[in-house]
Order: sequence, then structure tokens, then C-alpha cells
Amino acid sequence: MLKCNGSVTMKIKSKPNQINRREFLKKSLAAGSLLALSPSQVLTQVPGQKATRNKVIILGFDGVDPHLLKGWMDQGKLPAFQRLRESGDFRTLKTSCPPQSPVAWSNFITGMNPGGHGIYDFIHRDPETYIPIFSASKTSEAAKTISINGYEFPLSKGDVQLLRKGRAWWQILEDYDIPSTVFKIPSNYPPAPTKQRTLSGMGTPDILGTYGICNFYTTQSTEVDPDIGGARVHEVYVIGNQVHAKLPGPDNPFKKEHPETSVDFVVYLDPVNPVVKIKIQNHEFILREGEWSNWKKIHFNMIPTQSVQGICNFYVKQVRPEFKLYISPINIDPADPVLPLSTPKSYSKELEKEFGPFFTKGLPADTSALTNGFLNDGEFLEQDDIVLEERLKMFDYELNRFDSGVLFYYFSSTDQRQHMFWRHIDASSPLYDEKLASHYKDTIFNIYQTADMVLDQTLKKADKDTIVMAISDHGFTPFRRQFHINTWLKENGYHRLINERNQGEDSLFMNTDWGHTKAYALGLNGLYINQKNRESQGIVSPGAEKDNLVYEIAGKLEKFRDPQTGEKVVLKAFVADKVYSGNQTTYSPDIILGFNRGYRISWASPLGRIPKKILEDNQDKWSGDHCMAPQVIPGIFLANRKIKKANPALYDLSPTILKIFRIPIPGEIVGTPVF
Repeated sequence: MLKCNGSVTMKIKSKPNQINRREFLKKSLAAGSLLALSPSQVLTQVPGQKATRNKVIILGFDGVDPHLLKGWMDQGKLPAFQRLRESGDFRTLKTSCPPQSPVAWSNFITGMNPGGHGIYDFIHRDPETYIPIFSASKTSEAAKTISINGYEFPLSKGDVQLLRKGRAWWQILEDYDIPSTVFKIPSNYPPAPTKQRTLSGMGTPDILGTYGICNFYTTQSTEVDPDIGGARVHEVYVIGNQVHAKLPGPDNPFKKEHPETSVDFVVYLDPVNPVVKIKIQNHEFILREGEWSNWKKIHFNMIPTQSVQGICNFYVKQVRPEFKLYISPINIDPADPVLPLSTPKSYSKELEKEFGPFFTKGLPADTSALTNGFLNDGEFLEQDDIVLEERLKMFDYELNRFDSGVLFYYFSSTDQRQHMFWRHIDASSPLYDEKLASHYKDTIFNIYQTADMVLDQTLKKADKDTIVMAISDHGFTPFRRQFHINTWLKENGYHRLINERNQGEDSLFMNTDWGHTKAYALGLNGLYINQKNRESQGIVSPGAEKDNLVYEIAGKLEKFRDPQTGEKVVLKAFVADKVYSGNQTTYSPDIILGFNRGYRISWASPLGRIPKKILEDNQDKWSGDHCMAPQVIPGIFLANRKIKKANPALYDLSPTILKIFRIPIPGEIVGTPVF
């Protein structure tokens, strides 16, 4: 008896002359890999059967660039990658449009482009309010509550919803009883329903529900650019060699107005030495200046019978003359997750029991802290080394117990270090500093070497029936100049302000005159027409008027050149109708900005601020990027098999995995197998 599609039960009878599938597989595998068989010799998998010894290991190195990789391979500096190229194959991998990580990994997960899976950017917009919203997940509170003695108690559960559409390849494998472990893959928060082992990655919030907000305590008053975010600064005072402070926690949903919770703590400064003792709840620990603590579990009380638990670590940046203390964003505790982290729920608890607390926030390294100067380059690397050490230990654990199906393992450090340290290998960067570069110029190469070590370990583990793939979702380029797209729209007559004198002061389009605005941009690559019957205050009619406007704006953007350099800023303005397919296309931007090498959307544009200049130097330490035209920054694809497809794309890998296990490819998948 077999279950087809999980619901209909039917009987299957074998004809007398039908080949016994398991015996066939046994003999075939003894003779060589299934991949050597012709299509006529291969039997298709049937739901509910696990009848293959083929194994697949996929290493996801976020952001590894093919140009850097090839150069170091050719120099013999990455021997495992070089060995894989020579014994198997190496191709550039077509990324997504736009080449943002949540978009790209969604292509890989579903085998579709954004028109099918519906993820177009980190940020989408609400056409009713023009307000930015998070693209990948949605959190809703309990619909009904009851008030008792000043507290509000929910009568129904809240909900966290994954907004990515389409089925993940590991969900399809589950239908055929093929096991998968999927570690930290982006665009999978909350984890898609499955019995497979999965741990959510990029998109997983801290316990505040944000991408990650650190806390910085200092006796020196510090101002933070509100457009960068990611940090809260607390001015404190040293009195009697003591600092008394509060650690902010999540809002309390059980009280009216949902006030912020907090936990008191005290720092005792040694009167002579650069050493402190920190007391917070049941923790009491000593740290020297320049030392990181291990993870500390913190409880935030909501009601007498309920609290929320998170984990954070402490770094004493300076004891004197100014006191400076950094506390990491409060991560969801994998041992007691307040928000969904894994499938099954026990998986994150299993890992915590084996390894102790670990980073659960989607992007673990605190790039905002480096940007704002709370951590310097060396301190940021120390933090990311903690991340990397955790990842490598867990990788060793998963690799050693992997014996069937698919293992996907994701590494974020390759991406995060290139974002923050590209300025040290780019002498044209506005922030290039020769002295700093001499010290940190090998940071990016070093993380590629770590990736090479991981690959070497994997290749040693793999047997003849194991297909090994090393992939990245995109490459990298310098980010030297930032483009204020809404300012460009204003200067070209497509966007109007209410008060010209207040230009640049308001975010979220608070100064926009929607009654006379034809177009606006929001997110990292998206441009929208202010369309009637779609936007709440739309003025452009759908049909010919809108289409003509789209091509007019796209054409002007592609012709626009930077007055300072003479270079094109937008290499290609993609018209959505020409690049997307699927049942989610109605939610896409109308134009996707494909920036030229060296250019990217400004820091002000994603949240609807309109500065007075169209172009400015990028003065942020985030100096490398990939939100450019897809053809500028392809990813990598190496495998220990020959790649038959001339120009493989990310969305080709999902059907490739299915074909390896002889599983029919669903019709909504636009990719095709590459082997």
C-alpha cells in the first residue's frame, strides 16, 4: 500500500517480468553511479519509498565571487576548490534578479523566479500606505484578548507566517521518504512545515522581532544615524566605581500599551586594573578590557507565571578613561525558542544540548556595530570568529552523521566579511586607508581559505555515490557611490514634494505629494509606478499610460551617467513583465534597478528618504555589495560531476536535486537539471 500525495491510498502490483526496484538499484550501484545510466534505464521514484543510496552534499558559501575564487585557484591557494574543478566542473552561476540573498536563495529553494515564489527584495511595500514591510515573513498578534486586573490575556494564538510561495525541494523529497538536513538556509523563517531537520537562517529575528539591535553603554555621549539603525546607545555614569544600567527586552503583550520590558544589571569597575565584574540576574562574571563573555541566558518577565528567555554576550570595549560596554542583540534561545527556529522543534534543542547556546539571529555578525563604531575591525572579526567556530563545530557534527539523502549547509561569514572589508582591497574606495588595509587586506582571502578547508573536509567524507556541490548565491563588487533614486525621480519630474524646503528631512515619504507623484522607489532595487486602483493614491492609469511611463523611466535611467566619473549608474533597468513569470507577478516592482559595478542604491532610499543630492560617495564601512545587475555578480557552482548545462542558474539546482533522486519535477518549476 502506498500513499500518493499524502492522501489517496492505492495498491501497486508488480508484473511477473517487472524488474525488482531495490535489486535493480543494488546491482546498478555496484557497477557505478546512477548518473551513468541512460534515462531509459532509470526508474522514477514513487512517493513513500526510500530506495536510493545516492547522497548529495551542498555547501552554500554566501557571496563567494567567481573572479576572486578563480584567481586564487589558479595561484594554487585554494587546493580543494582546484581539485574539485579538475575532477568535476566549475561554472559561474546565474543569480536572481535582483541579486539579493533572500531573492536568490528563494530561487534555489523553489526552482522558480520571484514571479513564482513572491520574494522580490528584503523590503516590499504596502500599496495602501506606501510603508515598507518585511518581505519574507509576517507576524500577527492574537485576534482576541481579555483584560483581567490590568493584564491582557490572549484568547487565541498569534502567528508567524512564511511569505515565500512554492514548495521547497526538501519538502518534495520528504514526499518520497528521502531525508534532508537543511542548516541555516536563508528565506526560510519561519521554517517551512516539514519533518526534515531544518534550522532557519537569514530572516530569523532577535527576540525583539528585528534584524538585530545591539546595546552600547558609554560615558561618552554618542549620536547614531537613525537611517542605519541596528543599535541603541545608553549614556551611563560611573559612580563609586559602579555602573547601573538596564538591558531592554521585548515589549510586554500582556499589558496595555505593550510597554518595553527590561532587566537591571550592575558593572563593578576594578579601581586599578582594566577589569570589571558584571552582575545580571543569576549571572556574575569577570571580564578584562577587550574580552568577550560566553553566552548568558536572560529572562524578561511578562507576568508572574511567564517570561521570555533570550541569549546575549558581553564585550568590554574600554574601562577607562571612558567606559564602553557592548551587548550583542538578544538572540532567540535555541533551547527554549520563543519564536519558531527549527523543524522538528526538537532540532534546535538537540543542537543546543550538544554545543550549548549559539547564534540564532539570521545575520549573526553585527555589521551595524562595526558601521557605528561600537566595534572596530578587529573586534568585529573576533565576533564573527565566534560565529564561525560555532558553525564549523556543527558542520563537523552533521557531516559525520550524514549517511543518506541531502545535507545542505550554509556559511554566512563569506558574505559578511566581504561586505565590511572590501574597502581594504579596493584602493578606490572612499574609505580606503593604507595603514588599515595593510593589516586587514587578507581578511577576505582568509575566509575563502576557510571555505576551502570545509570543502576539503567534505570531499574526504564523500564516497563514489555522493554528489558534492559548492555554490554561492551571487558574487561581490565594490560599493563606492550611492544613488538616491527618489531624488533622481524628483529631479526628472516623476516625484513631487509637499514642501521643497524640508527635502531630505523626512523618511517614509512623509513629504511626498502623492496627488502629483507618478513613481517612487522603495527597497534595495525596486521602483514602483503610482498606479490607479493599486496604490491608494495612484494617479497613473494601468495599461498604455503605465507601460509607456515604465519604458520612459527605464530608458532614462539606463542613459544617466555619474557627472563625477562619467560612468553609467544603472547598467540595466529591468522591466518586471520581461523577467518574471508565475502567479505572484502582480506583487512585483514595476522596474528592477540593475546597478553598474561600483554603484548601489543609497542608504536613504530603501525607507523613502529623499536627500538633495542624486549621488554621493559611500562613506559606510559596508563597502562591498551585490545589489547590482545580475550579469555583474554571478555566483559559483562547482561539482564533482560534469555540468552539462552551459549557463546554469540558481533555480536550476532545485530540479537538479529532484532528478538525482529520480523524482518528477513539478510543473511550476522553471529551472531545468544541469547534469
